[in-house]
Amino acid sequence: MRLREVSGLLVMLTLVCAASALAQQAVRVQIDGGSPDLKIDIPAQLYRPAGPGRFAAVAIFHGCGGVGANNTRMAELLKSWGYVALVVDSFTSRGIKDACGRNWPMQADAEKRAIDIDATSLWLGEQGYVDPKLRTAFMGYSYGGGVGLLRAFSSRTDIRVPSGWRAAILVYPDCALADAMGPKLRPRLPTMIAMGEKDDWTPASQCTALLDRVTVDRNMVETHIYPDAHHSFDALGLPVRYLEGVGNRSKPGGCCGAHYGANEAAWNSFTANTKAFLAKHLAPR
Repeated sequence: MRLREVSGLLVMLTLVCAASALAQQAVRVQIDGGSPDLKIDIPAQLYRPAGPGRFAAVAIFHGCGGVGANNTRMAELLKSWGYVALVVDSFTSRGIKDACGRNWPMQADAEKRAIDIDATSLWLGEQGYVDPKLRTAFMGYSYGGGVGLLRAFSSRTDIRVPSGWRAAILVYPDCALADAMGPKLRPRLPTMIAMGEKDDWTPASQCTALLDRVTVDRNMVETHIYPDAHHSFDALGLPVRYLEGVGNRSKPGGCCGAHYGANEAAWNSFTANTKAFLAKHLAPR
């Protein structure tokens, strides 16, 4: 092999290694909630755009079934748009495999998990590849979206943005988790809520009722209800089906059953809405 060919091969290998280094990467997010039961080391998957410099970042918090293909698909899409994406696994360190059954997460569980959102903001702020102005947003899905409500809204008069978050996206969120937050709510930061018209697991009606309690800064909340879409409308390739055994906070006693499955038109609208919302409030480098 000639020297020039060897040099070319080495350059190619270097580029491949560099690309791999910026691909999906396992990381740990340290959490210290001030007591032994709230001190947790949480795994996450990091997705970084190619190129030098610092980027805006988006953290993703999964639903009751744990990290799913919809979360990782979104992370890859965010990376292609020029954002750092971090998919946070809130269940593994807590010994939870699936919380979708009859033991549906209660309010206290959501309050504990909300600490993940705070800690992730601090962690992202310490990373050299994240924009120094802390241009960060979080996305919460289903149960994770309900947990996100606890950080995106508040009945308190002090509405300073917690940590470094600049925006929130709540995807078919469990809006019933906000019932304990009081009769008057106020967004802490710009928030987009994406819902399916036919969702009978986390119904859009619960979120619209929540928004009726927003008495100040209602213009900070952007809502989208996608026609004919059920829960998990972003689960591409999965036909709509009925799950009999899942917990359902929207039903009497929190049980049971709900539909879920993909709707490609809703997915396309959702990704367009998400891209525009993030460009407005974060803007990639």
